[in-house]
Amino acid sequence: MGIKRRHWAWAAAPLALALLAATGCESTSSARSKPAAAPPTPVARVCAKPAAGPTRAPAGAVTVDPKVVGDLAAKTKSNPPNTTFWLRPGKHRLDPDRYAQVIPKKGNRYLGAPGAVLDGRKKNQYAFGGTARDVTIGYLTVQRFVAPPDEGVVNHDSADGWVIEHATIQRNSGAGLMAGDRQQVRASCLRDNGQYGMNAYKATGRISGLVVEDNEIVGNNTDDWERRRKGCGCTGGIKFWAVDGADVRGNWVHDNRGPGLWADTNNNDFRIEKNVLEANDGAALIYETSYNAVIRNNTIRRNNWVEGRREADRGDTFPYATVYLSESGGEPRIRARTGKIEIYRNVLENNWSGITLWENADRFCNSPANTSSGDCTLLVRDTDRCAKPAIATAPLYADCRWKTQRVDIHDNRFVLDKSVLQCTVKCDRMAVLANYGTYPDWSPYQGKRVADAITTEQHNRWHDNVYVGPWKFVAHDPSRVLDFGQWQGTPYRQDAGSTLDPQAGG
Repeated sequence: MGIKRRHWAWAAAPLALALLAATGCESTSSARSKPAAAPPTPVARVCAKPAAGPTRAPAGAVTVDPKVVGDLAAKTKSNPPNTTFWLRPGKHRLDPDRYAQVIPKKGNRYLGAPGAVLDGRKKNQYAFGGTARDVTIGYLTVQRFVAPPDEGVVNHDSADGWVIEHATIQRNSGAGLMAGDRQQVRASCLRDNGQYGMNAYKATGRISGLVVEDNEIVGNNTDDWERRRKGCGCTGGIKFWAVDGADVRGNWVHDNRGPGLWADTNNNDFRIEKNVLEANDGAALIYETSYNAVIRNNTIRRNNWVEGRREADRGDTFPYATVYLSESGGEPRIRARTGKIEIYRNVLENNWSGITLWENADRFCNSPANTSSGDCTLLVRDTDRCAKPAIATAPLYADCRWKTQRVDIHDNRFVLDKSVLQCTVKCDRMAVLANYGTYPDWSPYQGKRVADAITTEQHNRWHDNVYVGPWKFVAHDPSRVLDFGQWQGTPYRQDAGSTLDPQAGG
């Protein structure tokens, strides 16, 4: 946990729409050529219009009384597995002990009546915990629990097979919920939690088969953890860790204090599609030290205004972008539904910069500069193998580092009106780059080897996109800022079949 997000500069260099978003209307911006992307995606307005639960107890259900403190936990303990519990309207409470919580049994179902709330009263740390599988929580509001940092309130122990649907999980400390194998989170409101809306993390092993669909994920990281732990890399609407197979679709991810979605460390096989990602303080999407993904048919607008502007004001030359791939790429040797990262048919409008592909030359297995807490790639499980002299030869030279490779960016529409962002510089970048390798002294990746590789040797391609606005392009290292002709020309040869109209529509 607590993986840091670092950017290493080249050599020693220093480092409208709100209403349009709410209504789902399109900008009037246009390009000279073909439409390059799907129309904007409708948003999932779950928080404003939550679905109502059953007004009567389902047949065979155990009724839970909000007037009896601890009734839900007590009745869960006294009833067998596969029991359905119906929570009456009102505010349900647990015993006042900080560790008091509901420990479901296998197959239990918890359904809230209209107005049913489970309230931690800022006293209880966890709402639902334990290792029971196949638990369902629906039509219930869970609020005001005080989980510690990096821990979660619902499914605290990352049990498998849980279904969270039509739930509102709000105003909790830590993460609103954790995730286990085969977890489904559908049509729920994850709102105003202190750190994450969801922390998809399992203390032992990997998570597989995760579905996150038709949710509203808004206003999370109210405790501003990046300020409290500078550089912690521990925020996001949702954070994914070591997830193998995830479908993230149809969600409205907006106004989070930090990134919207952040997949960090050895995630694989993601499909991120038909989401609306907007007005997040940081990037809409970070895909870091991870593999194999399809990112398509998303509407991405007004992201990264806070973090991008802050770094620009500090004089940082790094191209902070709204879609940020850091040491992540396609790897056919790792089983997935694709062998590359494909980004296509998305609409990106008035974000702070566009897409950055980045690879830190000093970040690899067994390097002190590896911020991934001692993890190694999915190709080399034993970190100790990545040491001299073996790391300088095949296959370890290639397999001991996460590589930004086989990224295919096509048929997207990128719109930028600087007057909307109130920006004059550094908000207009599309980039593929690395730093000059310097560390540690035994590294076989020193010099410009990694920068050369990510730029021209690792099959990273932009093509058939539409650009509207005064876009610039960065290649190889932060000092190489190119115009469209230079970007398309030798030696970079990017964006074949693409068009650029420098006049933004506004």
